[in-house]
Amino acid sequence: MSLPFFVYGTLRPGEPNHALLLHGRTHTEEPGRLADAVLYDGPGYPYAVAEPDGGTVTGDLVTVPPHAYAELLTALDQLEEYAPGAPHNLYERVAREVTRAADGTRVRAWVYLAAPRVAARLRARGTRIEGGDWLARRDPPHDRTRTAQQ
Repeated sequence: MSLPFFVYGTLRPGEPNHALLLHGRTHTEEPGRLADAVLYDGPGYPYAVAEPDGGTVTGDLVTVPPHAYAELLTALDQLEEYAPGAPHNLYERVAREVTRAADGTRVRAWVYLAAPRVAARLRARGTRIEGGDWLARRDPPHDRTRTAQQ
């Protein structure tokens, strides 16, 4: 299933893993929001944790050209240390509804959420990022709507 990706941490434009993996390889990047989730600070990167009736996580909805999709999906799974069904995953890649900030439309996208054992640990003793925006923890908001150069 070829879905866009919702990125909320180090894969966002201007962040180190965006430069490493996404810069110049995306079709579009636009602000979006993931409902019913909260954000926790990890060791240099965040974790989104699903929380029914929870908060909202701010990020970017990234679309990828079809010719680059399989390679990029593999690269992102490796970065997030995700393997389908693996018991020691840090993240699980799941399809979730994401709201486009520009017009409020909803789209299904891949999201890397904290794996169940990680989510339980974060709920018990993690540091929550208030407001759900990884970038706002240190930077003022700015316009981040872009179309990548092909």
